[in-house]
Amino acid sequence: MSEKTHTAGKNGKFGSRLGFILASVGSAVGMGNIWMFPYRVGQYGGAAFLLVYFGFIFLFGMVGLSGEFAFGRLTGTGPIGSYGYALKSRGRRGGGLLGAIPLIGSLGIAIGYAIIVGWVLRYLFGSLSGVMMGMEAEVYFSQATGHFGSVPWHFMVVVITMVVLVGGVLKGIEKVNRIMMPAFFILFVIIAVRVFFLDGALAGYEYLLIPRWELLLKPETWVMAMGQAFFSLSITGSGMIIYGSYLDKKEDIPKAAMTTALLDTVAALLAGFAIIPAVFAFQMDPASGPPLMFITLPKVFAQIPAGRWVAVLFFLSVLFAGITSLVNMFEVCAEAVQTHLHFDRKKAVLLVGCLVFLIGLFIEYEPYMGSWMDMITIYVVPFGAVLCAIMIYWVLGIKRIGEELNTGRKKPVGKLFCFAAKYIYVGLAVLVFIMSIVYKGIG
Repeated sequence: MSEKTHTAGKNGKFGSRLGFILASVGSAVGMGNIWMFPYRVGQYGGAAFLLVYFGFIFLFGMVGLSGEFAFGRLTGTGPIGSYGYALKSRGRRGGGLLGAIPLIGSLGIAIGYAIIVGWVLRYLFGSLSGVMMGMEAEVYFSQATGHFGSVPWHFMVVVITMVVLVGGVLKGIEKVNRIMMPAFFILFVIIAVRVFFLDGALAGYEYLLIPRWELLLKPETWVMAMGQAFFSLSITGSGMIIYGSYLDKKEDIPKAAMTTALLDTVAALLAGFAIIPAVFAFQMDPASGPPLMFITLPKVFAQIPAGRWVAVLFFLSVLFAGITSLVNMFEVCAEAVQTHLHFDRKKAVLLVGCLVFLIGLFIEYEPYMGSWMDMITIYVVPFGAVLCAIMIYWVLGIKRIGEELNTGRKKPVGKLFCFAAKYIYVGLAVLVFIMSIVYKGIG
């Protein structure tokens, strides 16, 4: 049995285009949309930043996301097998070793991400019980993020993710995303509507939407818009490849990629309209990162009428975003264990879950976790994304990947697409890696 049919036969395929798109959106929508995007929009020019961001989203969605989906569908496997396939097409070996780099990146992010989603779960239960609202936000956060501070919550998140994955693609990944992603959007709309009626919220909308064109003259505006767009779409050289490997040949990949990019952008905007006006209404600091979500917003919720229930809705929606992203990270690793170590599905998922939890257990302390995530997201993940871009458009080549992109599509991709993919996109992927190191993180 070939590697391709082995993976497809074991794990199944997405049952519909909608299921595939919702799973891809679930992978893309994460903490960066919630605690980083709203702040960056305001910090780097409001609507002026948004215009640059939308341009990068269009380019990276059409070329980068489409390429990774097509690469996975062509090879029928994850990064190790896909990179090996590309190099073999040139009569070379060693692709599997290169494919292990983005795989390590996915595992590394999953380890840190599971800890953060554990904090979210703890905050959800703290909101339900009222414990969080009755305690100083800084104290509650320090308790959650201390040494071994959230072990049971961290463990529950890993177990939930494993349970989803054991069901395979159709009964696990697709089924859960069909519930969680629509719920995420609905919950954030409810929160955004509630926030709209707060006194002082107008300042938050001004912060997000009034264009400050002079900031377009600053290189940092373009760098941050590029980084935010690149990483927001989960173009990491691993996760979207594996989802592409479960996609039916009749599906139009560029169309699916652009729909995913659009919904991811809507999610980020919704987060901005739900969070920033509320923060400004109470004259608090909108700074990005964990403090925004785990310290600033709980203070806001404590002052809003019925704020306890707003907090419940907020942390429930963030939990859905976190779990759906974790599912993708776990799936990349589990598929590799199945395909290359020949474990069955349950054992592969169990091994990945144990690795993620046991390593994460010793970096639950927030400064340790932050250093871990910096290392992975600044160096490993961007390098893996660059490797993938080169593998798709230079090693495998435009002609071969173009054939896969045109499969299931009425109108073939044109010369402009090919030029943008081979020269502009790959060049920008390299620039993302370099700027990520220079700025110590841009996504």
